[in-house]
Amino acid sequence: MKKLNKKLIERYSRQIVLKDIGVLGQKVICNSKVLIVGAGGLGCPVADYLSRAGVGTIGIADFDKISLSNIHRQSLYNSKDIGKFKVNVLKKKIKHINPYIKIKSFNKKITYKNLENIVKNFDIIVDGSDNFKTKFLLNSFSIKYKKILVVGAINKFDGHIFSFNFKNKKNACLKCFYQSEPSDDILNCEAEGILGPVAGTIGNIQANEVLKKILGIGKDLNNNILIINLLTLNFRKVFFKK
Repeated sequence: MKKLNKKLIERYSRQIVLKDIGVLGQKVICNSKVLIVGAGGLGCPVADYLSRAGVGTIGIADFDKISLSNIHRQSLYNSKDIGKFKVNVLKKKIKHINPYIKIKSFNKKITYKNLENIVKNFDIIVDGSDNFKTKFLLNSFSIKYKKILVVGAINKFDGHIFSFNFKNKKNACLKCFYQSEPSDDILNCEAEGILGPVAGTIGNIQANEVLKKILGIGKDLNNNILIINLLTLNFRKVFFKK
């Protein structure tokens, strides 16, 4: 397990002081491995806060380049980054945020053929994708390798968050909620629109759920979906069965 020197203790001091974390909890965070699939409106805040928290190894998978329309909600990019590959920009910026962590970038489209070799090297998988094909694929491989999966989805003023711990066979999965694969039209920001802070809010909650899972603290969303509407400020949890 990674040791904490004086610089690291100072860097993480405001969360080390939390009784649910402490030095031992921080060591667990520093030795954790998290894969983020999708480096957009959800992936940016997840990568930002997990790197600041000290997650030891962060993987980022995405094949898109940054466009002008991304800037309003994808918080780690600016106008100078337009036209560059997201994973390359994100890797560089995260290293500036926290040089003590490892970043593994995968500049490729996630498919059935390549996902297996990626997923098995991480403890927790974060879905920040914008399509249900990828979400269901991550669901399947997370079940296969008994991983923890934290899923986010955003549309207009709404956000959905799931978390699954597939080490427990009794827990439900993404297919238990959706039954069949929904149309990607409802996740189409170009057609449907999205308010920037909605993406940031949902991504930050995903990052919070990841840290809780790493530390084994608090209540989780197993067999529940958290539904948030930031226009009406309506927050609710809905239970669903396996």
